Amino acid sequence: MKKLLLLLLLAGCSPGVDLPGEPQPNPGPGPPSVVGVSGIDAWDKLASSEKERIKRWNTLFLHQSVGQDLEEGAKANGVAFEYFGPKDVVDKGAEGKGLRGGIFVDVGGISNGNPSEKMRVFKEAALRSKATLKIAIFKFGYADILDANRDPVKTAYKAFVDELRQQIPGLRFVHVTPPLVYATTADEGNAAKANVGQWMRDTFKNTDVIFDLQAIETNDGACQQANVPRICPDNRASATDPSDVNGVDSDGQGHLGKKAGQRISKALLYAIYQAGK
Repeated sequence: MKKLLLLLLLAGCSPGVDLPGEPQPNPGPGPPSVVGVSGIDAWDKLASSEKERIKRWNTLFLHQSVGQDLEEGAKANGVAFEYFGPKDVVDKGAEGKGLRGGIFVDVGGISNGNPSEKMRVFKEAALRSKATLKIAIFKFGYADILDANRDPVKTAYKAFVDELRQQIPGLRFVHVTPPLVYATTADEGNAAKANVGQWMRDTFKNTDVIFDLQAIETNDGACQQANVPRICPDNRASATDPSDVNGVDSDGQGHLGKKAGQRISKALLYAIYQAGK
């Protein structure tokens, strides 16, 4: 290996570039960080060889409809998540390693509004892949968190993360602040979602990477009503920028437009890169 590195250096090649037939190193762990709006530009500035690295990191991303918007956006940026379904494992051996994405209703028959069951399904899926899983990304749906369950969700999520850390030593996390909707009434729960988002930043900022979806959706807090944050009009699925998967939103929804999803997903990809670089 030392001779190979010397030859590479003499040839002007970087020893960080993967060679055909060479074993591919596991990711990271990367430094703890909060990835928000600046992550979009940071992803654009990465060299193509760096962007390619995340495609080989065994990553599990489970979500619901806003996650589909992010997956579609990532695909438009040249990074596709392979489908993850019931009983699947992340590393498919001869079929390859890499990014796996699935929706809770497919993986476990769990609809929005049932965050505890989503955590159970994610844990089961992660443990099926415990020998090979490197990066875990759990995303709440916007219907999962309201004033009535805000604090129990925090407690359950922390226990969920702690258990996976114990069961899968070395596992890295990308935490996702819960997506917001456009309406800011108490019934829609944006204040509760923002509260959980802040709790995530406070709780995990020194140990993990946080993909601050809320910061990006609100254009760093610019979009709010009566001090309650909401998704900005230019980010939501609208008649001028509908979601590829979810169409046009009502005020009580928070899907991402096609163009917005492509832009915002860059920050998600950069968060994955930060977790594993």
